[in-house]
Amino acid sequence: MSSDQLPMLVDSHAHLDGKQFAEDLDATVKRATENGISHILTIGCDLQSSADSIKVAEQYDNIYAAVGVHPHDATEINSQALEKLRTMLSHPKVVALGEIGLDFYRDRSPRDVQRNAFRKQIRLAHEVNKPIVVHDRDAHTEVIDILREENASKTGGVLHCFSGDLNMAKQCLDLGFYLSFTGTITYPKNNAIREIIKQIPIDRMLIETDCPYLTPQKFRGKRNEPAYVRFTAEKMAEIKGLTIDDVARVTSRNCYDLFGFGTVDQDSKIAYQIRDSLYLNITNRCTNSCIFCAKFKDFVVKGHELQLDHEPSVDELKRVIGDPTKYDEIVFCGYGEPLLRLDLIIELSQWLKQQGIKVRINSDGQANLVHQQNVLPKLTGLVDAISISLNAHDAHTYHHLCRSTYGETQSYQAVKDFLKQATAHIPEVIATAVTYPGVDIEACKQIASELGVKFRSREYNEVG
Repeated sequence: MSSDQLPMLVDSHAHLDGKQFAEDLDATVKRATENGISHILTIGCDLQSSADSIKVAEQYDNIYAAVGVHPHDATEINSQALEKLRTMLSHPKVVALGEIGLDFYRDRSPRDVQRNAFRKQIRLAHEVNKPIVVHDRDAHTEVIDILREENASKTGGVLHCFSGDLNMAKQCLDLGFYLSFTGTITYPKNNAIREIIKQIPIDRMLIETDCPYLTPQKFRGKRNEPAYVRFTAEKMAEIKGLTIDDVARVTSRNCYDLFGFGTVDQDSKIAYQIRDSLYLNITNRCTNSCIFCAKFKDFVVKGHELQLDHEPSVDELKRVIGDPTKYDEIVFCGYGEPLLRLDLIIELSQWLKQQGIKVRINSDGQANLVHQQNVLPKLTGLVDAISISLNAHDAHTYHHLCRSTYGETQSYQAVKDFLKQATAHIPEVIATAVTYPGVDIEACKQIASELGVKFRSREYNEVG
């Protein structure tokens, strides 16, 4: 496969300034490009390596730099050093302050000095409005405490080479930070970190090499380099049940959002692929205003920008779908309630079924209230599966979470009725519920059973 066919990845943390790459930096960067690495962030660890990282970034269009003082060199931080960092941070190719943090494993600098350097550099990040790249080794509790106390959420950043537990991961996400993972996720015995990757949303993940260190299992014992970030991406895709294209798109988008470099694909607003399914975003309108809906934060799903500037027509959808036989299924979904556009769904589904394509709908289950009739007979023979958001174990909880325009009395009962009625017209009917705090998932599962439909829980904050 040629490089222009490979999913484009970003190595969000490399150390290209050191002697390990002095003899073959051009060849290293070329190999990265040939392996579909679109951009690289090279990271400073002290004043000299920070200056050298800027020099590397100046040599290559697709390389950017971060500057900062690592906890190993925390004794370097004083007023003069901070001024030098401030000057470096004004360089157009410097996108972050780092790596900074705490290292209580090697303790190469006294811990009080590390803490002081960490805090001062976070404050500098506030002043220059740049995100931070955080190093944490055996200092999990103190790192979180300092990030909170110094209001690091204001600038945001990433916990690089994340090594904490699931509780720490969730605290980092609550602070608005990203988590970055290295080739260590490919090590056979590293099940703990793979389990964390399963449990947290990829929308908050980056991938990195930390080269020349932490080489993936396939090349373990050799020098790591940016081209090898692909092996981390492949393992992440396996863990998350995604394709490497999905991982590349999402993690590259995350780098763009955090650091501001790279590009964003704007061509997938209407039809976007996740795994082997093609999702159709036909409206952003909805009868619900769910408090957990991600669109109230942004309109990005798995790296796809879904805020519509217009509602697409049938002909427009046919053009963007192209050959539908390339996909396992076509899903009416997006960031709105698709059954608001019932006539469009019927017309397009007829076209899809003529070609033998599986059709699925993701719905809030209130279409009969919207259209003031039972719309399900119109979907008979056209829709193979429908997922309906039950989302709660009683009407009061449903209304609190979903805030339907139809009110507490009508909306929840309408969803249950729709689920039950759907079984007579659609082969596969699934009730879903988001694992939002306060939702009794077992009770939801029991309700689905009583209605004669399947049940699936959906992880809170994991969209798509």
